[in-house]
Amino acid sequence: MAYIGKVPTAVPLTSADIQDGTIALADLSATGTKDSTTFLRGDNTFASAGGTNTPAWKVKRGSAQSGVANATETTIICDSEEFDTANAYNTSTGIFTVPSGQGGKYMIGGAFRTNASGTGTRVIIYINVGGTNVHQYNNPQGSDGEASSGIHAIVSLTAGQEVKLRVYQNTGGAVNLESSEGKTYFYGYKIIE
Repeated sequence: MAYIGKVPTAVPLTSADIQDGTIALADLSATGTKDSTTFLRGDNTFASAGGTNTPAWKVKRGSAQSGVANATETTIICDSEEFDTANAYNTSTGIFTVPSGQGGKYMIGGAFRTNASGTGTRVIIYINVGGTNVHQYNNPQGSDGEASSGIHAIVSLTAGQEVKLRVYQNTGGAVNLESSEGKTYFYGYKIIE
């Protein structure tokens, strides 16, 4: 561009000289990768935005789980995977094993419904980690209707830990866990931290 009059003297650009507009990434002095997938943090470094909530799984009963004994804790074995991003859920045992390097906080939940009706007094669902019940929900039952319960909690897990759902019922006899319409399911995903 040609100038009319005297050519301006080259001086460093200051923040007061910047008006609304775009500054090229190459002109920034921050450390890290400068591209369209990163953002500039307040400490003058570039970081990747977002993340993924994986590993993640959602499983359900493909058919009824029979023989859930009265007044005994039983593992809920969801035998049909909807998805399992890390191939870490075992459909034979009902156990999700935290993959190597994937420890952290997980949102875990699930529910069940039994075929019991009538005189049951309560059903309980547990989130069990490494053989210990860490969360539970006790659902007192009335005199009519199918016994059911659900649970959802954030749980801190380490690599190699085993997670499962357990059920307790005292309806007076063995019951089945139902499978239709997603009545019995188990899910979880790692929370982005």
